[in-house]
Amino acid sequence: MNNRRVEAPCTVILAATNVIVFFLLTSQGMTEDGRFLLDHGAMFVPMIQEEGEYYRFLSSMFLHFGFEHLMNNMITLAVIGWNLEIEIGKFRFLLIYILSGLGGNLLSAVYDVWTGEYAVSAGASGAIFGVIGALLYVVMRNRGRIRDISGKGILFMIVISLYYGITSGGVDNMAHIGGLMTGFVLSVLLYRKSDHKGRAFAGR
Repeated sequence: MNNRRVEAPCTVILAATNVIVFFLLTSQGMTEDGRFLLDHGAMFVPMIQEEGEYYRFLSSMFLHFGFEHLMNNMITLAVIGWNLEIEIGKFRFLLIYILSGLGGNLLSAVYDVWTGEYAVSAGASGAIFGVIGALLYVVMRNRGRIRDISGKGILFMIVISLYYGITSGGVDNMAHIGGLMTGFVLSVLLYRKSDHKGRAFAGR
């Protein structure tokens, strides 16, 4: 267990960063307030289009609407991210996380433009769905299981999460789908089954 703690630093750092940002913002205002988060880097397509604030694609990944939103994402990141980072290595894990978050936000932005309906959005879930998608591919390449995680379990998690998002209000489903697809594709490109052979926990 101690080895795992050493070998998954990116997961720990990302989770800690999200928590620190949340409590820093909480000390300044209400994180449930869309206007407050917009002032601190949340996604809003008109501001990206008209004012060129492209940084929002990245900054919104570290903002959350309230403590429950934060905890739901961080618990999932801790469990799924931990396992993916051990299997795929630090650099590739971080690459998948960031690019999946950006991919999710990009698909969300395209969808907003297409529908003409714009909303303030924030959260790490696009990146986390990317981690889930990437781990799904890794599990598939390892005959349907790595340690305590099975392919069926991941698929069940994906279906339930997407169903909850679709049937609930105020959920950026396009960010979830975009992140999931981006993570899966990146894992196909980056993961090699031999990466962790001969080493209990591989890292780069």
